[in-house]
Amino acid sequence: MELPVLIDTLRTALERDTVHLVRDQLEDVHPADYAAALTEFSIQDLWILLTALPRAEQAEVFGYLPAEEQVRLAIRVSRRKLSPIIRQMSSDERADLFNRLTEEQRDTLLPALAQAEREDLLRLTAHEEGTAGAIMTSDYAILQPELTVREAIEVLRREAPDKETIYSAYVVDKARKLIGVVSLRDLILAPVSMQVDDLMNHDPIAASVEMPQEEVAALIAKYDLLALPIVNEQQQMVGIVTYDDAMDVAQEEATEDFHKTATIGKLESSVKHAGIGLLYRKRVFWLVVLVFGNIFSGAGIAYFEDTISSYLALLFFLPLLIASSGNAGAQSGTLMVRALATGDIKLRDWGYLLGKECLVAGLLGLTMSAAVVGLGFWRGGADIAVVVASTMMLVVLVGSLIGMSLPFLLSRFKLDPATASGPLITSIADVAGVVLYFSIATWYLGL
Repeated sequence: MELPVLIDTLRTALERDTVHLVRDQLEDVHPADYAAALTEFSIQDLWILLTALPRAEQAEVFGYLPAEEQVRLAIRVSRRKLSPIIRQMSSDERADLFNRLTEEQRDTLLPALAQAEREDLLRLTAHEEGTAGAIMTSDYAILQPELTVREAIEVLRREAPDKETIYSAYVVDKARKLIGVVSLRDLILAPVSMQVDDLMNHDPIAASVEMPQEEVAALIAKYDLLALPIVNEQQQMVGIVTYDDAMDVAQEEATEDFHKTATIGKLESSVKHAGIGLLYRKRVFWLVVLVFGNIFSGAGIAYFEDTISSYLALLFFLPLLIASSGNAGAQSGTLMVRALATGDIKLRDWGYLLGKECLVAGLLGLTMSAAVVGLGFWRGGADIAVVVASTMMLVVLVGSLIGMSLPFLLSRFKLDPATASGPLITSIADVAGVVLYFSIATWYLGL
């Protein structure tokens, strides 16, 4: 069912007071689609529509709601009504919600959970934000190496309802140290009398609980894993990160990088739900900084007033040239930022890439010079054409080298290279373009 149709159906159910029939009408609707539709309603109607579902489905749909909606419900709905849903959620989703609540809200929620759930929640939320421990779940299947295949399958059959995934089971010793991993497929295909120890992979890919979450996502993508085991310093199994959580991390990191390329920084909420104050604070700093940075462009123009007054035709090409410099720099910077973020290039590759960028930017500059030389001749004659063409060549080259080098420079000083993209590179390239343009004009025209 398409989202607009689903929203209309739910709205009609509210108007006709037939919400109790919703589940029968929408039996084949995926919980993610149902959650997307609920975000279009007020918090009161959202709660009515959510609680019309069976308890297990309520938790599943709640897990798909945006973080802002989950927090709003946690604030508005009483603990007695909300706690059954919280108890049904997976451990990692429950921990994510807990981390978003205030201290007072956490103190209200904790007593509603059973002791085992409470201890598990506190253990998961103790890890630093942005690490593997902060996104892992404790709902994973473990096996002992001495079990037979028949016994292992029986264990998984009993544990399946309470686990995030059973497609991979993790083999641990008596001290809970990770010693292997075995897939459900291998268990099904193996002889029933065969021991897990003979079937498992004895060298499993695992991650430390302190590993940054983006590196965890990269490992899962690299090895095409359904889940990645997480271990502590003693190599004891403490959780898993599933592929869907890794996808969420990758999306979150990509979104953050996109925001940084516009010098906005990380948004704590979606653009739709972000307040005016938050959007203002995230955007104002760099805009003000870049305003003062662009003063250098104005200073450069003022310095060359005599040149400009002698050849007014030069002003016609100023926007074209500085825009070309900024555009070339932004292109180059975006390529470098993304390559650094994905690990495609390292800091040690700067020298090699500098040479390659000089060649590429040189070819681009020649092409763009050829494109504008005729316009320069038509607008100001042969001398102006030479100035414009040579400046175009240089500003594209310089802009590209600025865009390529700035992310490396920031990385060298342990700063986020994403900050180097967009407005920052463009502003620096603009200043360089103004100075180059009028310097070449002054020299060539004999002023």
